Amino acid sequence: MINKILYAKHWQLFSLGFGIPMIFQFVFMYSVIAGVNDQGELDSETFFSFMQFFPIIIVLSMAVLFGWFWSIAIGLQAKVPENVKMKVGKFKVFFFIPLIYISLISMLIFIVTQQAAFIAGLFATTASLIPFVLIHFFSMFCIFYVMYFAAKTLKTVELQKEVKFSDFVGEFFLLWFFPIGIWFLQPKINQMMEEGDEFL
Repeated sequence: MINKILYAKHWQLFSLGFGIPMIFQFVFMYSVIAGVNDQGELDSETFFSFMQFFPIIIVLSMAVLFGWFWSIAIGLQAKVPENVKMKVGKFKVFFFIPLIYISLISMLIFIVTQQAAFIAGLFATTASLIPFVLIHFFSMFCIFYVMYFAAKTLKTVELQKEVKFSDFVGEFFLLWFFPIGIWFLQPKINQMMEEGDEFL
């Protein structure tokens, strides 16, 4: 699976990770707006029928994005110079924390569409929100570390030496802005895979 992602074309990953979810959101917004009646009231049946599909779209988008990060960070380790030590174990821990969090959020969204009263009771007080807020910010930190590690791995393989953040800051921001970055980084990854040890 890792090699399939590393050899995949940029437009394929873009379509799966960004294109399809965006089309769904456009259809969703159009349906919601079209469902507003003359009194300005929202058609709740249409809204909740679409909301049931949101977890699937989130999982698809996140699977492509995190699969790409994992493939870069783990799949390119074989091309990292032997004298460069990278903290792969730490990366793996930080990688799975946001995945678990996103999975739980997706489940909550699905439950909202089925049991809105249950969720309303769950978040009835400000104190009940604190653990979720803390977990959310920690998950964000983990995602930034995952992007940092993937960018560092990519640049290390490209330059075949130990790198500093200033060396791969461009790759970091391209990973962060995935829909744009994939058009620049994936062709480079394709070339690395196809050329073996002959890097750009």
